[in-house]
Amino acid sequence: MSTVDAPCDLDARAQRALVARGEVSPSELLEAHLARIEQVNPRLNAIVTLDVEGARTQARHLDRLVARHAELPLLGLPLAVKDLAATRGMRTTMGSPIYRDFVPDYDELFVERLRAAGANIIGKTNTPEFGAGSQTFNPVFGATLNPYDPSRTCGGSSGGAAVALATGMIPLADGSDLGGSLRNPAAFCNVVGLRPSPGRVPSWPKQFSSDALAVHGPMARNVADCAWLLSVMAGPDPRVPISLAEDGASFRRDLARDFRGRRVAWSADLGGYPVDRRITAVLEAALPQVAALGCEVEAATPDLSDADDIFRTLRAWMFLARGREDYTRHREQMKDTLRWNIEQGLALTAADISRAEVARSALVARVARFFDDYDFLLCPATQVPPFPVEQEWVREIEGVELATYLDWMGVCCAITVTGLPAISVPAGFTAEGLPVGLQIVGRRWADFELLQFAHAFEQASGHGRRRPPRA
Repeated sequence: MSTVDAPCDLDARAQRALVARGEVSPSELLEAHLARIEQVNPRLNAIVTLDVEGARTQARHLDRLVARHAELPLLGLPLAVKDLAATRGMRTTMGSPIYRDFVPDYDELFVERLRAAGANIIGKTNTPEFGAGSQTFNPVFGATLNPYDPSRTCGGSSGGAAVALATGMIPLADGSDLGGSLRNPAAFCNVVGLRPSPGRVPSWPKQFSSDALAVHGPMARNVADCAWLLSVMAGPDPRVPISLAEDGASFRRDLARDFRGRRVAWSADLGGYPVDRRITAVLEAALPQVAALGCEVEAATPDLSDADDIFRTLRAWMFLARGREDYTRHREQMKDTLRWNIEQGLALTAADISRAEVARSALVARVARFFDDYDFLLCPATQVPPFPVEQEWVREIEGVELATYLDWMGVCCAITVTGLPAISVPAGFTAEGLPVGLQIVGRRWADFELLQFAHAFEQASGHGRRRPPRA
């Protein structure tokens, strides 16, 4: 190994630079991460499939590419893919006993792009069953624990990714986001999770190629690394009609920018969602750091009054389309909340779906008018801090009883309906030492500007530099 003692603790771009300078080979970098996985993963259960020999074989191939001075943005970086995404020759369970032994013979599009960029795909990260719910547990692998307090949940559904990232088991992570699955675990694990604009990271194969609710996106330990990974995942694909034309490489530009004079809206509850007072206290304490950037911060909330109904209707329709065959054949093997989602879809009528789509169009127009006056919207990334891992979902917040397992995720679900890019950035800690994330929402298609603002806040606050204990 080189003079670098712990390359796992460096950010992803620094690790890539070590490889480029020949100070650490891809094989050495892999061994460092495998040692970290061996040290940390048995306690937290973030990486659920690990192909050590396959990873070592690939690392030797990447060693040869380095010797030939190959210029690839992720060359030599070991990555593990969320267990919802198909990975060629590697078990992909979706957290379900139905697919416990499923090994696809193809990669999803973004996985192809990771490999082409020089990443070494070493395994899979844990997720709830079919990605349903922001609590990472399933009957195949069990629960993933929060690295800041292993008695608590890490969130979800990209929970394994967030934990592996926060603890240095991998330098970058992918995730997917329907109702907060990139933003929620990022907030719970003190890392960065970006929900890009729909179409920014095209998804293929996919049943609904024009779907604008569920997206793939990057997670990282800082905003610049997040942008770097997005530069590989993003870019058009002719098979995906909503894919955006901008070349992904544009996200490798410098994130530094002056935000003096920008108008920023702050919404403590996004129009009436119950929010734990510990979350509110941490985020309100972070607002002066935004003002210190030269921004004008005002209390304001867009009209999202029917976002819940829209989201739940279209989500149920999507779950029915993607899960009906499994539900028909294997209903008894599905968790009750997953069955509930599909059954909500079975109960839908054409009138329900058309009403939701018309309402979504009106909501999008209202929110666009709101962003005529504001550059960014700030709000909570989660409504509660990490809760006990034995608790499947939150039943009450500040005296408000919650009827379904979606209710505690409303501040993310509502933003999903807008179609706007959103990012969760570390914003501080509760008195118990639990991470809190700030959700920043940008204008339509303004993903790069959103990353710039998130980077500016990150540099001013410094909360993301606090890593979890390794005991």
